[in-house]
Amino acid sequence: MTFARSLLASAAATALMAGAALADPAIIFDLGGKFDKSFNESAFNGATKWAEETGGSFAEIEMQSEAQREQALRRLAEDGANPIVMTGFAFATVLGEVAPDYADTKFVIIDGVVDAPNVRSVVFKEQEGSYLVGMLAGMASESGTVSFVGGMDIPLIHKFACGYAQGVKAANPDATIIQNMTGTTPAAWNDPVKGSELTKAQISQGSDVVYAAAGGTGVGVLQTAADEGIFSIGVDSNQNHLHPGSVLTSMLKRVDVAVYNAFTAGADGIEPGIVALGLAEGGVDYAVDDNNAELITEEMMTAVDAAKEKIIAGEIEVHNYETDSTCPAM
Repeated sequence: MTFARSLLASAAATALMAGAALADPAIIFDLGGKFDKSFNESAFNGATKWAEETGGSFAEIEMQSEAQREQALRRLAEDGANPIVMTGFAFATVLGEVAPDYADTKFVIIDGVVDAPNVRSVVFKEQEGSYLVGMLAGMASESGTVSFVGGMDIPLIHKFACGYAQGVKAANPDATIIQNMTGTTPAAWNDPVKGSELTKAQISQGSDVVYAAAGGTGVGVLQTAADEGIFSIGVDSNQNHLHPGSVLTSMLKRVDVAVYNAFTAGADGIEPGIVALGLAEGGVDYAVDDNNAELITEEMMTAVDAAKEKIIAGEIEVHNYETDSTCPAM
């Protein structure tokens, strides 16, 4: 049973005032919705796990537009929700303005950084997990051409793409890598039709493995890959089950763990500052389960696990596009 109160942003003003108990935690999902089968859904799973284990309750808001970010944050804070977790870098500017007005409220932003005494910023080393799935792509590809479909054209998504390319090249130095971004606005996170179109174009150029880091848009990428008989790679949540035998693996980004930890710590236990989660911290990884076990040979797994240990030990350095926008593998 889930004890969350599901709130639509359009009804947040009345529903939150009527429902949320004092000091209950809360979460605001980014555009694309909590059931995007990717980033937001992973966050929802973390909140749900906390509720089921503790018997606690939390408030939640699914935004319908960019204009609702500040309204949602202020409404939750005024209603006494604490801590308040939000998913997505796009909250950073608004949170920087709102947080000082609610000094007693703890905020947690995932994928963004806000320097404030009541804000914890959780970021991930997506390049490390992407390197591992890139190696798998490079080893699984028969054509020698693989591809990447990103969501919004921002440095964060290029970080996925660059780590992926570096991993592909580690496995096959002669590989060709095709890269496309879906768009330049937040709508790029929820456009499965465009994701499908980009995937078909990449297949026409020879790609036989495609990695989607595009939120809800990725659903269209994975579906088209399955329809066209090539491999896909999921992201954030474990998406292997969406198309068993077609999804080569998924790059796990443990947004669920970040939310669960924040809710568990509570307002009194959340320390401000930046928390960076990579392979060493269990924040990213690649997924193997019954849906894809037959696709990954023992040789492939041995190679990837060896690379994983070297990354953790500092023997392999995966390029971080957000600190250096020149990607050596592209």
